[in-house]
Amino acid sequence: MSDGLPKIELHLHLEGAAPPAFIRGLASEKGSDLSSIFGDDGGYAYRDFADFLRVYEAACTVLRRPEDYARLTRAVLERSAEQGVVYTEIFVSPDFCGGRDLGAWREHLEAIRAASDAVPEIDMRCIVTAIRHFGPDAARQTARCAAEAAGDFVTGFGIGGNEHAGELRDFAYGFDMAREAGLGLTAHAGEWRGPESVRDALDHLRVDRVGHGIRAIEDPALVKRLARDGVTLEVCPGSNVALGVYSDWSAHPVERLRAAGIAVTVSTDDPPFFRTDMSREYARLSDTFGWEDEILAEIARNAARAAFCDEDTRAALLKWIGG
Repeated sequence: MSDGLPKIELHLHLEGAAPPAFIRGLASEKGSDLSSIFGDDGGYAYRDFADFLRVYEAACTVLRRPEDYARLTRAVLERSAEQGVVYTEIFVSPDFCGGRDLGAWREHLEAIRAASDAVPEIDMRCIVTAIRHFGPDAARQTARCAAEAAGDFVTGFGIGGNEHAGELRDFAYGFDMAREAGLGLTAHAGEWRGPESVRDALDHLRVDRVGHGIRAIEDPALVKRLARDGVTLEVCPGSNVALGVYSDWSAHPVERLRAAGIAVTVSTDDPPFFRTDMSREYARLSDTFGWEDEILAEIARNAARAAFCDEDTRAALLKWIGG
């Protein structure tokens, strides 16, 4: 497998991509004690998915100012560029960037964009993301932040967080608001809940893509629907294995989903939490499923076609990949 292939990443959480050393450094600067979220090796330490969310949100407590987010964005993008990523869409939440206050959100977003411009090797877009376990009312406020910022940098809206909190239909208002603003839509589903959650994302939120979506494999009719309708899945195999959704890489359904005709893509989700990066994901896919350059290029083309970007950018990406 050649590691020189240009990569496109569609499912990456900004705070979740923060290197542990970066968060420790900020904590030291601000006099915050976050020692409990790190293990003996210096990495993030958590027991299960619920504890992962706790550690994630604890790390966010030292990201307080637009300047903090600017530094974080630059660190994340530089790391992605080192992995051969040429285009990335990053989940950014106004819940953490200014507490859903429109003025504070704009200041954070301006800092993030300036940091993105400072790393020309990689093209970035933002997907504004509601946090499911914060509830539908908060999600509406987040959708308003997304709609106010919609343009050439903020191009999508989604929802993440605890998949067991509430029902996706409860968040339809926010998605309708984002759709009216012209944003692309995606939702985390089919990771911790079964295939019915993927169906809910399609039926109630009318999303263009599904984050994870892997448990669709448990429902043959849903698999056929996803393939027929051209719904793209943002698959994060290393994340799913690290969190115990699947016991190991060989049990992961990404190859079965691809073979069924579904447009799958590959991303890292929250890479330092899962001890991964895009190069490792590609290498494990090659080792486990025999994916060589032809299939990996297909995966990148899927991502380019599903990206929430302008058509000129999409055409340039497809030309770069060779498709």
